[in-house]
Amino acid sequence: MPDLHALYRDLHAHPELSLQEFRTAGVLADALRPLGYEVTTEIGGTGVAGVLRNGDGPLVMLRADIDALPVLEATGLPYASTARATSPDGEDVPVAHACGHDMHATCLVGAAERLASSRDEWSGTLLVVFQPAEELGRGARAMVADGLFERFGTPEVVLAQHVSPLPAGMLAYGTGPVMAASDSVRVTLFGRGGHGSAPETAVDPVLMAAHCVVRLQGIVSREIAPSERAVVTVGRLQAGTKENVIPDTAEIGVNIRSFSEHVRGIVKAAVERIVRAEATASGAPREPGFDWYDGTPVLVSDPDATTRTMAAFAEHFGKNNLIPGAVVNASEDVGVFGASAGVPTVFWFLGGTDFGQREPGQPVAMNHAPEYAPDIEPTLATGVDALVVAARTWLR
Repeated sequence: MPDLHALYRDLHAHPELSLQEFRTAGVLADALRPLGYEVTTEIGGTGVAGVLRNGDGPLVMLRADIDALPVLEATGLPYASTARATSPDGEDVPVAHACGHDMHATCLVGAAERLASSRDEWSGTLLVVFQPAEELGRGARAMVADGLFERFGTPEVVLAQHVSPLPAGMLAYGTGPVMAASDSVRVTLFGRGGHGSAPETAVDPVLMAAHCVVRLQGIVSREIAPSERAVVTVGRLQAGTKENVIPDTAEIGVNIRSFSEHVRGIVKAAVERIVRAEATASGAPREPGFDWYDGTPVLVSDPDATTRTMAAFAEHFGKNNLIPGAVVNASEDVGVFGASAGVPTVFWFLGGTDFGQREPGQPVAMNHAPEYAPDIEPTLATGVDALVVAARTWLR
């Protein structure tokens, strides 16, 4: 494991934003080549695929994501990131692996090495995929559109995992929908600017936006059945340049999470209906604008395929190290691979927190927090084992 530890620390210290993962892709491609994999880079932009053919048998796909976030790391680790980059909006931003994708990539390299060194024990073809731009919900689609399956074959199953602040050494799983669909929209509200001392001569888009923010909170509580799950978050409100100037426009950024196409449609329609109604009520001179982007479908862990894989996990790790029924409101685009190929996806959560190293009552950071980083061990060893066991479940 020492080489994997060094790889993890290197990736953690050198994170790259979505669609900018050039160094990361190069490091991972270089790690695969000596193992005997046929390596292809620049798939869907910065994606990497490695193929290991080992006789007759099924094609099995293992996937890890590789992009980082515009977050200023505050872990205090000796290998903490100090990287900065230019965001798609042209801003200089800090960059950190605050979601654990560096751990995912390192586990996949370890699994690729383990499987390559045990070729006398299995037959078939391994397709290991390092996917960019998961945080934007674009990477899986980009790799599929770039001919991933036409170039390397259609897998029998897609296998993937995600580190989380569960106890290290444990694995959690669900069957059916396990992660939410995600939709984001930039809403532009149009008013009429004026002097702050004479609001009667203007149409105030700031007040309009404020009413929208409050009213949008009622969608889930009053339009979605209690038996369903959905989240509506207004994460951005921007307007104006000075306190005594009423601006012409205001923008709000809205994010939606849902677990069915039915609920997804209800919430998206409700957002537009409410915003339009508030604009009308405020006497807006123009209809509001809606820019929907970064849509990610519900991640479904195929029930039959998951049951088969978890049976192997129970035998290897022990039933007491498996947590059933895991469902989270966060989103993941790995399901795009299985849906596009018409094959099952199996997805599980990898515990990344060694609670024995923490003081009683010490808070545990969640993914995307500046303080988040998984404990290297036993997280890495468990993640490598999980990918190997899952792949061997489907290979001959």
